[in-house]
Amino acid sequence: MTTVPHDATDSTPAKVAAVTLGFWIAKVAATTLGETGGDWVTMSLALGYLVGTAIFAAVFVVLVAAQVRASRFHPFLYWATIVATTTLGTTMADFFDRSLGVGYPGGAAIIGGLLVASLGVWHRVEGSVSIGSITTPRAEWFYWCTILLSQTLGTALGDWSADDDGGGLGLGFEHAALLFGGLLLVIAALYFWTRLSRTLLFWLAFVLTRPLGATVGDLLDKPTAQGGLQLDRLHASLALLAFMVACVVLFPQRAARSGLGG
Repeated sequence: MTTVPHDATDSTPAKVAAVTLGFWIAKVAATTLGETGGDWVTMSLALGYLVGTAIFAAVFVVLVAAQVRASRFHPFLYWATIVATTTLGTTMADFFDRSLGVGYPGGAAIIGGLLVASLGVWHRVEGSVSIGSITTPRAEWFYWCTILLSQTLGTALGDWSADDDGGGLGLGFEHAALLFGGLLLVIAALYFWTRLSRTLLFWLAFVLTRPLGATVGDLLDKPTAQGGLQLDRLHASLALLAFMVACVVLFPQRAARSGLGG
């Protein structure tokens, strides 16, 4: 059980979303949108992975800065920032895997190492990586950087599982989606029937929802010759964006309780 920083109290508002069933539904939708939206910018608009990464990185920094400056939890701002991490995670993972030439295993290893380092430094500095302890600007920046790396790792894992080039496992989009869906069911079972750290299970689930969304997104927009449905990336992204807005409106949105350990 991790400890809570001395300056985090129950009266200090956390500005991140509480983890509910609605949270996970919106999260999967956001990750799918990140895949189709990122591919639309880098592939359909032919801007390339590096330019796409630069564009989404600028959007990410602006939105995180707005999150940090906000005085309370704003659902639309929060989920817009989550979408920014998924689109940036898509282009970053593709840049590592393809432009740097390290392949899917190498890209996943590099990004996974960065994620572990981010969590380690965050825990060492703040004393907890639980979402209930995110009550200071510094903790918020740690949170969003870790979220970004988890989204990037999830993208790399999804591509590694589904594709058959670049050292990929070649499972195909449908089988890869079933694989990660099954792993999420295992995480859910561990949550309900064991006493494992809720913080550990949260971050495992957060990483695994990303490759699920990535494979579903690829299934929607990749060419039929690659096993996809070849839907227009822009139209698929707009439909997913509308679904995301519906999720935020229809599912109860509240801030995570502060002062919780993990």
